[in-house]
Amino acid sequence: MLEKNVTGTRSERSNRCAEMFNLEGQTAIVTGAATGIGEAIAIRLAAAGATIAVVDLNMAGAQHVASALPNGAFAIDANVADASSVRRAVELILERTGRIDILVNNAGIAGPAAFAWEQTDEDWERNIAVNLTGVFNFCRAVIPYMRSHSYGRIVNMASIAGKEGNPRMSPYSVAKAGVIAFTKSLGKELATSGVCVNAVAPAVVHTQILDQLTSAQVTYMTDRIPMQRAGKPEEIAAVVHFLSSAECSFVTAQCYDVSGGRATY
Repeated sequence: MLEKNVTGTRSERSNRCAEMFNLEGQTAIVTGAATGIGEAIAIRLAAAGATIAVVDLNMAGAQHVASALPNGAFAIDANVADASSVRRAVELILERTGRIDILVNNAGIAGPAAFAWEQTDEDWERNIAVNLTGVFNFCRAVIPYMRSHSYGRIVNMASIAGKEGNPRMSPYSVAKAGVIAFTKSLGKELATSGVCVNAVAPAVVHTQILDQLTSAQVTYMTDRIPMQRAGKPEEIAAVVHFLSSAECSFVTAQCYDVSGGRATY
């Protein structure tokens, strides 16, 4: 009886946690949200009360996801690698909701599997443009608004590949390492502004991006996970939820591994 009075029932504890991470009234941008991890993040943040701007080049997919979400979610067509497209997207979101509280930079590509000396200029440039420059473009576009309101949460999707480097994925590994470094730099620049900036580094996750990889690559990555399995998009979304919340108030410029124990540092 004493335990129940102190801690409450499991249901009561769950409700308190839901209230702690409540995002009601907030607007969250989730890029690459038409499928996979981005979709799972959009679902999770919407369930917590946020209005989601589902940003993707796949407009049909983005509209499909947005139509299934509560709180007036809507789709936005944007190319993260194009700064003018990103600026226009942010303008449209502000016109629609009047605020931007959360930015989740999730859009990304794996690129073709090839040794470094086999990578083309186009392969390299596209990977860097989408996976790294895209993160920079959206951060740069929303930060003036967040700074003016002394509040914001930015979560950048990195990867364990950015820490350890995956063979035959050098452009991807380099881009994700850049995301981690950019997150640490930007988080320190904004440390006294009320805007917290963090990264999440998943290991291999069951998403459509695996279709871009060979079975040998997937096996290489999965075999290095102590839990001996790939992650689930919902497991990544759970970590992003905390980093997107007001409770993430003394955490910035960090990289959170969601890797089933794979990360070595």
